Amino acid sequence: MSLNISVVLPAKNESGAIGQTIAQIQQLQLAHEIIVVNDGSTDNTKQVAEAAGAKVVTHPYSKGNGAAIKTGARSATGDVIIFMDADGQHDPQDIPRLLEKIEQGYDLVVGARQKGSQASIGRGVANALYNNLATYMTEQKVEDLTSGFRAVRADKFREFLYLLPNGFSYPTTSTMAFFRAGYSVTYIPIHAAKRIGKSHIQPIKDGVRFFLIIFKIATLFSPLKMFLPIAVVLFLMATGWYGYTLYEFHRFTNMSALLYTGSVMIFLMGLISEQITALMYKEK
Repeated sequence: MSLNISVVLPAKNESGAIGQTIAQIQQLQLAHEIIVVNDGSTDNTKQVAEAAGAKVVTHPYSKGNGAAIKTGARSATGDVIIFMDADGQHDPQDIPRLLEKIEQGYDLVVGARQKGSQASIGRGVANALYNNLATYMTEQKVEDLTSGFRAVRADKFREFLYLLPNGFSYPTTSTMAFFRAGYSVTYIPIHAAKRIGKSHIQPIKDGVRFFLIIFKIATLFSPLKMFLPIAVVLFLMATGWYGYTLYEFHRFTNMSALLYTGSVMIFLMGLISEQITALMYKEK
């Protein structure tokens, strides 16, 4: 490509896989720099990465996957940034396929994990729900909302760094931000292998994060598309209950008033959130 390519690998205690991953990327002879963001590792991840020929940026303590991504994006000098895991899940041989889509004019290309690539059944179900919700919100087919293997145009990605969380949901946030901004997003099918080393996923913490991501998907794109159906359902319930009580008891009850009030409040919350979301993407 005529564009310079930077590969960013967030890494925390990945000494078992990082050397092999870097070597495989170097064999492609596509990247002009490989940046390993050492997120407070307590093993020799830094030493292994440096010995393999990567540029290493080290956090003094663990700040999270999203924070490592932001550090890598700020450090990268390439026109296009490839983000991928350092634990052996992502195959560097897929990088040329990502770049091919960038050459075709896309701004964000995501490696969509195919059937059998999910770490567990629970995560597979959660990701399916995320994808369906994001498809509803954006009215575009979203094949893999949470995949961390992606190629982006660096200047456009940096526009949204202030939105990215320090935790694991940076793929969700960045994808929805690109859709909202009207940038071109596409997917290529990939197979994710089993990671090398111990996973950093925590079931209980990730369960809470599941619900947070659901709301984040809505608020990052179009909050009213989520709030409006809820408001309509409450309004219909209020009307139905009012019709029943009027017919049976000839009066308007507190439950109907509560449901009507809730319907109006949720609609107004969605309306206000919609305006706030629009301001988030206003050009500075």
